[in-house]
Amino acid sequence: MNPESNVKDIVRERYGATAQRVAQGATAGCCGDSRASCGKDPITSDLYDAEQIGMIPEKALLASLGCGNPTALAELKPGETVLDLGSGGGIDVLLSARRVGPTGRAFGLDMTDEMLALAEENKRKSGLANVHFLKGEIENIPLPANSVDVIISNCVINLAGDKDRVLREAFRVLKPGGRFAVSDVVVRGEVPAAIRKNVELWAGCVAGALSDTDYIAKLQAAGFENLTIEVTRVYQAEDAREFLAAQNIDADALAAQVDGKFVSAFVRAVKPANSPRATAPAAAASCCVPTCCGR
Repeated sequence: MNPESNVKDIVRERYGATAQRVAQGATAGCCGDSRASCGKDPITSDLYDAEQIGMIPEKALLASLGCGNPTALAELKPGETVLDLGSGGGIDVLLSARRVGPTGRAFGLDMTDEMLALAEENKRKSGLANVHFLKGEIENIPLPANSVDVIISNCVINLAGDKDRVLREAFRVLKPGGRFAVSDVVVRGEVPAAIRKNVELWAGCVAGALSDTDYIAKLQAAGFENLTIEVTRVYQAEDAREFLAAQNIDADALAAQVDGKFVSAFVRAVKPANSPRATAPAAAASCCVPTCCGR
C-alpha cells in the first residue's frame, strides 16, 4: 500500500471515530485516542481561554484535537477571508468567523464525513452565517487561487504525507500579501526511529512532525517569505511517557530520548505581495460555495 494513502486512511478512520464519540457526548481523548487511560493529554489540553470557550458550542471544544490556538495569534481583521486546513469539529473556524465579523468569511476544510457533520451541527448551534465547511483534502484545496487572506491550521499539516504539496496549495489559494499562520507540532533535534516508523502516531500528533529547519525550508520552497517559528509549548519527558504509554510503546525507554524535542509552535509566513495572480488548477477552479470566490 502507498504509505501516504495508508496514513490518510488511518487519519480518516481515527478522526471519524472521534467525531462519532463526541456526537454521542464523549470527549475527544488523547490526540484522537479513545483510551480512558490517556488522562489529561499534554498536547491538546488547555488551549482556549474561558472567553473563547463561552463563544462556541460545547461539542466544538470536545472535538478539538489541536496543539495550539491559531485564532489567538493570527491577528485576524474584520472583513478578511480565513481558511482552516483540517477544520475538524469547527472550533477554530467558528472563533475565526467571530473575529472577521459579518463582512468576513471563515472556511473550514476537512476530509472526514463524520467531522464535517459535527462541524455543520456546531455551525447551526452557533448561529453564524459567515461560516462554510468544505469537503476535501488539504493537498487539493477546493478554492480558487488568490481567494484567501489568511490560512490557519491546528496540528494538521504534520499529519499530511506530502507536506510540500500542502504548502504549495496554501500558497496558491492565498492572495498576494496573504498570511500563513498555523499551529503545529515541530521537532528540535533527532527523533528516535521507533517514533518515526510507527505510522499510527501520524494520527496521534507527533510522528509526522517536521524539524524546525525542514519546516522553514519547505515554506521557502513553496514561495513564502518572512518566515518565523514561535514555540508555544515544550513537551518534557513526563509528557512523552504518558503519551507513549497510551500508544503501547515502551515509554520508559523512549521518553528520555524525546525530552524537550517535540514542541507546539506557531508558524508564520507571508505570500509576497508582488506574487503573480496565478490561475487556479482545473481541480480547484470550481467553487464549492457560491460566496467563496475571491473578491
